[in-house]
Amino acid sequence: MSISAPAETSLAPFIARLPKAELHVHHVGSASPRIVSELAERHPGTVPSDPEALRRFFEFRDFAHFVEVYLAVVDLVRTPEDIRYLTHEIGREMATGQGLRYAELTCTPYTSVRPHEEGKGMPIEAYTEALEDARVAVERDFGLLLRWIYDIPGEAGVPSADATLAYALEHRTDALVGFGLGGPEIGVPRPQFQPHFDAARAAGLHSVPHAGETTGPETIWHALDLLGAERIGHGTSAAQDPALLAHLAERGIPLEVCPSSNIATRAVATLAEHPIRAFRDAGVVVTVNSDDPPMFGTTLNREYEVAAELLGLDEAGVAELARTAVRASFADEAVKARVVAEIDAYAAAARTAPGPGME
Repeated sequence: MSISAPAETSLAPFIARLPKAELHVHHVGSASPRIVSELAERHPGTVPSDPEALRRFFEFRDFAHFVEVYLAVVDLVRTPEDIRYLTHEIGREMATGQGLRYAELTCTPYTSVRPHEEGKGMPIEAYTEALEDARVAVERDFGLLLRWIYDIPGEAGVPSADATLAYALEHRTDALVGFGLGGPEIGVPRPQFQPHFDAARAAGLHSVPHAGETTGPETIWHALDLLGAERIGHGTSAAQDPALLAHLAERGIPLEVCPSSNIATRAVATLAEHPIRAFRDAGVVVTVNSDDPPMFGTTLNREYEVAAELLGLDEAGVAELARTAVRASFADEAVKARVVAEIDAYAAAARTAPGPGME
């Protein structure tokens, strides 16, 4: 089941070829059925490798099912070669299907490295090397720049934060740009992670925690005041607090909005009730992202279509949405300038094209 699934709009061809950046998309959560099928062939077990059975396995039913699928895919990523394959093929699909030029991929090394202590998984050195090998290959093969955000799986508590910080600081590569916090919010107080974010920020990593997806505005305030958040993952409940919206707008702190994900997780009841319009109207910087796209039956292109419908955007508005993501990224200025120039050129050519979109 596709969560958003609006009828294809006249903007769809334009969006499909629009150069884009994505800031909130998870590494394992981006594994399409095609990728999972290959991993399941390598590691036979609970996940079917047959395409039709796998399609049914992926068909979204509820959030508990999403967690089941996500953890099952995590269990298939056991070796450095699995990391290389997963990352390279994610890059292929991002670049060739979604028009991505730059992506900050949220990785959770703890789930792959921690099992190494139990005779499974892999050491952090092997994990890091595999990621970097794949990153270089993706840029070479598809022209897509990948950067990493290492996130703490919040449900695993302070021990996972200790480990993730060590991975980030002791095995850092130039491609690691951010330090995040994911997993459930309820029952996982943000203040306990303040020392970890302080240390990561002191080392030059950007702070990008999830906050306010399934909890209220207080979690977002904690992310800002205690974790030094420079962008907020989701931030859905910010719409409940006018002072918070004003603060985000005044400080220029972007929200990483993932509409279909918010519906799937029941953070928002319906797309018609999604707060993205309230964010925009309050002057908050909004970026559009796909989160865990195959698992929520969506794509980045589809999320742009949803956002365009909710915000009443035309081609020029959609192009500006793409520029906003580039500007809100942690790419260096030369990369930002290059991708924005691509967007400008594409949008200008579309204005003079005889039909909708670009050929």
